[in-house]
Order: sequence, then C-alpha cells, then structure tokens
Amino acid sequence: MAPMSAAETPGAPEFRRPARSGKRRQKVLIALAVVFCVLCVATARLFIWPDQGMPPRVDAIVMLDSPGSPLNVALRLAAEHRATFLVVSQGTPASRDPCPRPIAEVTLICFHPVPPTTQGEAEFVGRLAKKYHWRSIAVVAITPQDTRARLRVERCFPGRTYVVTAPIRLGIWPYQIAYEWGALVKAVIVQRSC
Repeated sequence: MAPMSAAETPGAPEFRRPARSGKRRQKVLIALAVVFCVLCVATARLFIWPDQGMPPRVDAIVMLDSPGSPLNVALRLAAEHRATFLVVSQGTPASRDPCPRPIAEVTLICFHPVPPTTQGEAEFVGRLAKKYHWRSIAVVAITPQDTRARLRVERCFPGRTYVVTAPIRLGIWPYQIAYEWGALVKAVIVQRSC
C-alpha cells in the first residue's frame, strides 16, 4: 500500500500556495530589478560619466556657481586663451567665489543670476550670447550638474554648447546625484523654457 501524502491525510492542513501569487511576486521582483538596473545605468550616464570636453577655442567660457572647484577650471581655460570671454556666475551675493582678477586679453564678466539658479544663469548667458554674437561656449560645471547645465544653456543659447567638468569631493556625490535627479526632472517637466 502506498504512503499517503500530507494532502491526502485526513485532518492534515494543506500547505500549497496558489500558483498565481508566486508568479505575480516573481514578476514584480523582476520588474523592480529591471527598474533598478535602468536607474543605475541612467545615473552613471547622466551624472557620473556624462559627455564632456571642448574644442581648442570657443567664444566664451561660462562658469556656473556650484560646489567643488569650477572657478579653478574656468580660470585655467581662460589663462590658456581658449576663449575671449570668461563669464563667472557668483550665484547669490554670499557666493563662495569672488570675481577673479582679470586675465590679459580675456573680457571678464561676473554676475549674480536672477533667479540665483542654473535657470537664471542660462537666461543671462543667452542674453550675453545674443549681445556679443557668440556661436560657441564652454560651460564649466561640476560633473553631476553636466547634463542639466547643458539642457538649460542649450534652451537659451542657439550655438554649440560644450561642457567641461570640475571635480567634487567624494563625500558630496550621493547628495549631488539625488539633487540632480530632482532638478533634472524639474527642468524636463516643469521648467521647459529658457
């Protein structure tokens, strides 16, 4: 006589789960894993290793106000005479970087954007570009800001926009990436104009 299974034993509880619940959970876990992987790849492409660089000469070098050392990078490029204009955003009146000393054969423009955001900086750069007939600019920003800075400036400036990035401390990367995700979503969905 064959032994009885637990399901056939009188009075024994049944331990089988419905098959649909297990498959649904598996599909949800797979979907979450795919979303997580896509988010990681997008973060790497947009904020950690964005496209960057510039040609030997542009009409202007534009430094955006941000943490890190963008002023050092902007001054180095200007000292190499990579442009005839150096535009330095000072963010708010209490900005970290004062207007630097002039560089020979480079027109220096320091400004406080209104509003004191990347949007305000892009709008000001657009007005300067129109006034001085610029066809190309190199934006100096921190690496995580690259994608959003490019998007904002390209909306206000019809010429070629290049981005050169400045390093930031390792400890502020997590905050900057989280901030840039929110700011990029805002730039793409809410503030779509120059």
